[in-house]
Amino acid sequence: MEFRCRLGTPGGEIIEGVYAAESEARLRREFEERGLYVLAVQRAGRMALGSLALPTRARIKTREFLVFNQELATLLKAGMPLVQSLEILRRRVTHPLFKAVLDDVHERVRGGSSLSEAFEAHGALFPGVYTASLMAGEKSGNLEQVIRRYVAYVKVVATVRRKTLSALIYPAVLLALSLIVVAIIVLRVVPEFGSFYDQFGQELPMSTRAIVAVSKFAGTYFLVLLLVLLAVGAAVWLWLTQPGQRERVDRWLLAVPAIGPVARKFATSQAARTLATLLGGGIPLVNAIEVSARSIKNRYLSRELQSAAQQVREGRALSLALEGSGAFPDVAIKMVEVGESTGALQEMLNSLADFYDEEIETNLGRFITLVEPILLVVMGLVIAGLLLSLYMPLFNMSGLTQ
Repeated sequence: MEFRCRLGTPGGEIIEGVYAAESEARLRREFEERGLYVLAVQRAGRMALGSLALPTRARIKTREFLVFNQELATLLKAGMPLVQSLEILRRRVTHPLFKAVLDDVHERVRGGSSLSEAFEAHGALFPGVYTASLMAGEKSGNLEQVIRRYVAYVKVVATVRRKTLSALIYPAVLLALSLIVVAIIVLRVVPEFGSFYDQFGQELPMSTRAIVAVSKFAGTYFLVLLLVLLAVGAAVWLWLTQPGQRERVDRWLLAVPAIGPVARKFATSQAARTLATLLGGGIPLVNAIEVSARSIKNRYLSRELQSAAQQVREGRALSLALEGSGAFPDVAIKMVEVGESTGALQEMLNSLADFYDEEIETNLGRFITLVEPILLVVMGLVIAGLLLSLYMPLFNMSGLTQ
């Protein structure tokens, strides 16, 4: 692996450069042995793994990461020392990126770093809730229990996400197939009918002329239309990369009927479950809120929760901070208020997450129940209208051939 380093010499000189080493911990030890002061170490844009160069934006599969944590918790429960547990597990990993990360984590922990610091050094590869949970487990001495709690948290969140995506697959496939059928009719079938009707030289019905005109335009300028769509997509993507635009879009999404309430409940459920997990691990409330805010995909709700964390830091109750934002459901605010007043905030947050998970499943079921027949009826009418317009001149064939 390559690292961009900023070093200080005993004489006060600053040295910057890129250095290769098996791990950051080993590189730091080499610098210290040479009498150099390490001011900053940052992984270069790509890391070399054998003969394979992988971008640092690569991701580790959730399933493989969960299996590692389950095995680590089992070894720790059996009384195995942490360094030895990491030594055993890193040899069993086959994924090249994950293996390189575990090698580095093992070196760091063996060199005296904590497990949370070792994983946190790898930045976006691991969620903030994981490193925060590890830190809480290390401080409380219950690392094995905290790891098991994190595994249970990820499984629940993944189950809700999987159910949500599964419920949306059938309508999406149905819509895609319908659009493909319409495209085939417009681009392939309509031109044949248009050429056939041109032989008679008679005026066609308005609907038929419109469909034939659209087909000719789409067939003639197909590449131009494709380039325009790609250009529009690129422009939208560039617009979304501008500061604040993603947050604005996420806020608009919450106002969309049928979709917005489900998105708000999903984000609230995820934030509540993350916050409960961190509080159960012993993380202070303000820090737990900040980590939970970063776990929310909706940028608008994430910013509002971060603002609530700042208000809690200043001494305000969490329920009042959430109520002041106006971004979170009233039910969530009331349950948080009850949890704060009774001293059972963690339990109330778990109940809130379970409640919204059930609500999401119910709402999705109703949505799919309505969307499926509506899609079938609408696309059936569209296809029937296209075919009727194409065959209508045939019904008046006697008039066309006179």
